[in-house]
Amino acid sequence: MYLYGASGHGKVVAEIAEALNIPISGFIDGNPEIEVVLDYSVIEDIPINIDQVVISIGNNKIRKEIATRCKKLSFITLIHPHSTTSKRASVGEGTVIMAGVTINSGAKIGKHCIINTNASVDHECIIADFVHISPNAALAGNVEVGEGSHLGIGSSIIQGVKIGSWATIGAGSVVLKDVPDGAVVVGNPARIIKYNVF
Repeated sequence: MYLYGASGHGKVVAEIAEALNIPISGFIDGNPEIEVVLDYSVIEDIPINIDQVVISIGNNKIRKEIATRCKKLSFITLIHPHSTTSKRASVGEGTVIMAGVTINSGAKIGKHCIINTNASVDHECIIADFVHISPNAALAGNVEVGEGSHLGIGSSIIQGVKIGSWATIGAGSVVLKDVPDGAVVVGNPARIIKYNVF
């Protein structure tokens, strides 16, 4: 297995693979100055004989670009052994679930998502592709999160809220109502301060 992205996030993803006893062949990264990460070699180009890969890059847009460009690759899902995922939840290919995460019954997690350390995704939440849920973020039941959105560290989303695509929820924000596509919201209660440029 190769990890696409030799950054700090890549180190965490590599350690999940190690905890699952999945052999790592190395990292792929376009930066020629990075030669070794965690004792694994770093190469610039995708090898011809690649078998499995995980995109280990935190930026949602870049993950989508790589997944779209490299759709012939076999993407695998990594779920940390010290996380809890309901047998009645579903998790898409290429998604990484970190240590301490809880995903409850009926939740649907899309492709190439990051569910980061100690995040909580409650029952029947729907998380679209390329979403990043940061450490200690908490989603109550029946929350929907659109493609590419980023929920900041320690944010809280009450039940039934819909967050649009490519929205940003600021760190520590408390979201009490729906968030439109592209909106950046902060505070308690969260309010729109601007919109992301697509």
